[in-house]
Amino acid sequence: MTTDVETVHPDDEISEVLIRLATADFNGFPVVDDDERVVGIVTQHDLVHIFQPSDRTLWIPVGFPPFLETLEYAIDLSWDDLDTELDLLKHAGKPVRTVMTADVVTVEPETDFDRILDLLADDERDINRLPVVDDDGRLLGIVARQDVLRAVRDERRAADERVA
Repeated sequence: MTTDVETVHPDDEISEVLIRLATADFNGFPVVDDDERVVGIVTQHDLVHIFQPSDRTLWIPVGFPPFLETLEYAIDLSWDDLDTELDLLKHAGKPVRTVMTADVVTVEPETDFDRILDLLADDERDINRLPVVDDDGRLLGIVARQDVLRAVRDERRAADERVA
């Protein structure tokens, strides 16, 4: 795990978090309260959705003879420059708690490697990082998919060197 973890607070403004993400080497932050307890996670994915809300997608049913069923086409109405700027202004001052994922999957320092692999490979949750917390939910570190890949790579290289 990485122990030097950059975090954000639930009250941090979305605009501040966007600026920090733009200069970071990763794509998400654990959200921690004043006691360093993990209360959420915010990712680029969460922030992108505020600029493409589902209520601006127009679904048009279209029927083509001789087909009996209609096909639905989605037309995105939200991506012109004006709408994007309005969305940014509308959301920029809101707290990150309004877009963060509150149901965070965490692990403890003793969690075995296979369990971490299972969580990071789960297709339903699409988890890229796992906050590591103590018994009180305080952040101790983070394990990202990249950390796991490096560990597997290093283990394979070490095994190859032992064989050679």
